Amino acid sequence: MEQPDVDEPVFLISAAAELAGMHAQTLRQYDRLGLVVPRRRPGGGRRYSLRDVATLREIQRMSQEEGINLAGIKRILHLSREVQRLEREVERLRPRADTGSRIFTTGPTGNVVIVERGRRVRRDEGRAVVVWTAPHD
Repeated sequence: MEQPDVDEPVFLISAAAELAGMHAQTLRQYDRLGLVVPRRRPGGGRRYSLRDVATLREIQRMSQEEGINLAGIKRILHLSREVQRLEREVERLRPRADTGSRIFTTGPTGNVVIVERGRRVRRDEGRAVVVWTAPHD
């Protein structure tokens, strides 16, 4: 059985409000405040996803049980999305951080560079002879 797409905007505002246990006017206010911004149909009608409904429930919980004001909730939601974005970025970069898959060497200009295992640095630029002279005192 196929799992539903939690980001698919399928619920009208009335259905989303009922699922979240809120009044439709509250959802409109949250939309204006940028707390939960549903997708819009070509005619302008709001469509909410399962993720939006879950977020609405979390807003209600934070407000009623934790006593957090809407500005605080907006900040919490923003930081939560940022944490999720950063976690995805860490997972994307994790293979590059695997010490068994990278090698440090010097590049053509003499700078230390990271090279993936099995690859080589181009050395054709680095064949020049550099004469070193001692500094004068």
